[in-house]
Amino acid sequence: MIKMTTFKIKILFIAFCSTLLFVQCVDDDDNGNVIEQETCDDGILNGDEEDIDCGGTACEPCIVGIEFGGTYLQEDMIGRPAINTVFSGSNAVKNDFNITLITDRASFQPIFEATLEAYHDIYAVALGIPIEDLDYETNILGLDAFNFTSLLAFFDTLQVAPNGQTTYFDLNTGVVLTGRTLADDAIDISLMLMFGGKSGTRFDGNNGTPQLTSDGVDSGDRDFTLPFPYLETPISE
Repeated sequence: MIKMTTFKIKILFIAFCSTLLFVQCVDDDDNGNVIEQETCDDGILNGDEEDIDCGGTACEPCIVGIEFGGTYLQEDMIGRPAINTVFSGSNAVKNDFNITLITDRASFQPIFEATLEAYHDIYAVALGIPIEDLDYETNILGLDAFNFTSLLAFFDTLQVAPNGQTTYFDLNTGVVLTGRTLADDAIDISLMLMFGGKSGTRFDGNNGTPQLTSDGVDSGDRDFTLPFPYLETPISE
């Protein structure tokens, strides 16, 4: 009698556990234990995505590799924006300059030279002298108007000097356009080459001349040996 009771208890226990398992399986089947698709940018592999946030019916296709086939159109190759801004003259020329290969930029040199001389005409009028009496003067690099504007048109992108001095222009060494350091004042250097003449001081604000060789903005007290962003000391009251 005692053994039979023990046997029945075991059967009841097994039946009870099976019921729980069945209920659990039904619950699993109802919910599916599937993480529902919410967005395609949640960083989770869910829904029917093939990979995280891509593929399936809801997301963009997954990119298997970079495809370099097809025909490409060059949109922009500008290197020094100030050159194009200052010398191209019109928006149409600026746009053309941006998308023209350097080897095909011969047509821009006359435009650049005409623009450079036009600036001098404007200052001649401001100084009250005939425009034919104020032309571009060979600059401190020994470049006349043709050669200077040819340099600007053909070499818009900075060159690299891996084994030499890297500078936008160093007055002491004469090295020019071999790169640019953080401390180089590119605007002042460009203005000096445009309006400084042979000495670099032709229109420097002295002796009754207009100040055309500097924008009057220096680097302040920024220390370029420190990490980015090279901020000046905060102004405190």
